Amino acid sequence: MKLRILADGGSRGNPGPAAGGAVLCKPIGAWPGEIVDQIGIYIGVATNNQAEYTGLIGGLKLALAKKVTELEICLDSELVVKQIKGEYRVKHPHLKPLHQEAIVLLNNFKHYTIKHIPRAKNDAADKIVNQTLDNQ
Repeated sequence: MKLRILADGGSRGNPGPAAGGAVLCKPIGAWPGEIVDQIGIYIGVATNNQAEYTGLIGGLKLALAKKVTELEICLDSELVVKQIKGEYRVKHPHLKPLHQEAIVLLNNFKHYTIKHIPRAKNDAADKIVNQTLDNQ
C-alpha cells in the first residue's frame, strides 16, 4: 500500500513551545489526497528544526502502524529533506538522534521518496501543528 505523508513542525519562539504534526493521505483526488489519519505531538520547548523532525517521525510511526509499505513524504523543511537524503550533514547535536530515529524508521519501508514542497501545499500538516500548540 502506498500513501503520502505531509509532515510539519513549528515552535513559537526558536526555541519555544513546539509541536510536530503529520497527515497520512491516499494520493487520490485533489491535493493532498484523501486523509487517512493524522497526528499532533507536543514536545515542550524545542527548536523549529526539532519540531520538523518530530512531525516526520510521528508520520512515519503512523504509517508503520497502518502497515504502509511505500511512502511519498512531503515536507516544507528543506533542511530536513536534504539531511534525510544525505545532501546536508547533521551538525546540531539535538538533531542527530532525531535524524537517526527517522532513518531507522525509513528502513522499514519497501520504498519511499522524500521531497520539499512549498509551505502553501503543506497547510494540512501545519494546521495540525498549530492545533496541537493551541491545545497546550
